[in-house]
Amino acid sequence: MEKPLAEKTPLDQRRFEGERTLMRIHIGESDKWHGKLLYEAIVQLLRSEGFSGVTVLRGVGGYGSTSVYHTEKILRLSQDLPIVLESVEFSERIEQILPKLDEMIGGGLITLEKVRVILYRSVPGGRP
Repeated sequence: MEKPLAEKTPLDQRRFEGERTLMRIHIGESDKWHGKLLYEAIVQLLRSEGFSGVTVLRGVGGYGSTSVYHTEKILRLSQDLPIVLESVEFSERIEQILPKLDEMIGGGLITLEKVRVILYRSVPGGRP
């Protein structure tokens, strides 16, 4: 059985602390990439590229360039809710992945900002 990616490429957690880049990707919940949900495809891409981690956030409402407001109110459950993926990584690694993300994302927004990582640590021995 193949080891999880995290076991294949352990990251010296102290090496990760310091100045890094936060990438935020804003897309729609129903957006697709080759028949798969786009946010799942992006998570899979970042994991396969050995990114330190990614968090997927589902919004309760929002609008983008079309100004169509999407909300999770009961009568509109089937609407396309906003999804934000966040990943903190070395800026060079993010710059390398941007062309692939550009290819995958039909409509959305990607932002980058400098951040200072003060703590990056896994739970000793795995999850409690």
